[in-house]
Amino acid sequence: MYAGFDKLTARAQRREVLGMTMTSPTGHEPGNPTKSNIEAIAKLEHQALLRRTPTERASDAITKLVGSTAFLLLQVLLVFTWSAINLSLIPSVKAFDPFPFGILALVISSESVVLTIFVLISQNRMARQTEKRSHLDLQVGMLAEQELTAMLQMQHKICQHLGIDVESAKHELKGFSDATDVSKLASDLEDRLPDK
Repeated sequence: MYAGFDKLTARAQRREVLGMTMTSPTGHEPGNPTKSNIEAIAKLEHQALLRRTPTERASDAITKLVGSTAFLLLQVLLVFTWSAINLSLIPSVKAFDPFPFGILALVISSESVVLTIFVLISQNRMARQTEKRSHLDLQVGMLAEQELTAMLQMQHKICQHLGIDVESAKHELKGFSDATDVSKLASDLEDRLPDK
């Protein structure tokens, strides 16, 4: 028959062999594509969390703690109590860090440095994960474009075979039925986008 049809059939057979068909696990009734997509995404996220190094796990836990309202309230309480003690507002406790609170400044600035490092470690991990997702998204988009191009070409051949006049729409469809040059597309987009 048509070479494109044979390629499509082969692709469908590969998907079936790989278990990627749109059927339920029993194979009798159609599955829910949204549910299977959510499960696939959840699996990818779970695998990404399992691949974290011990340092990244600790960093994520600390960043989560530091980013909480409880930590903010604890910091405010610490500074308020420290200031009250060292301004002699609590007479029963002797001041140990008189104004301008040099020890407090040292403690808070040291804490800031350490916490910033943990936040940067977490952000670097998230940036790597985002980059992987972008590459995956680009790959899926390119595959979808290739499949759509092949389907348009096959549909055009089927219309020709059946004697359906497609000449009136041929010019409009020509751009869609040609393969997209990703490098040229990226270059054109970069040339047209404003500089930041």
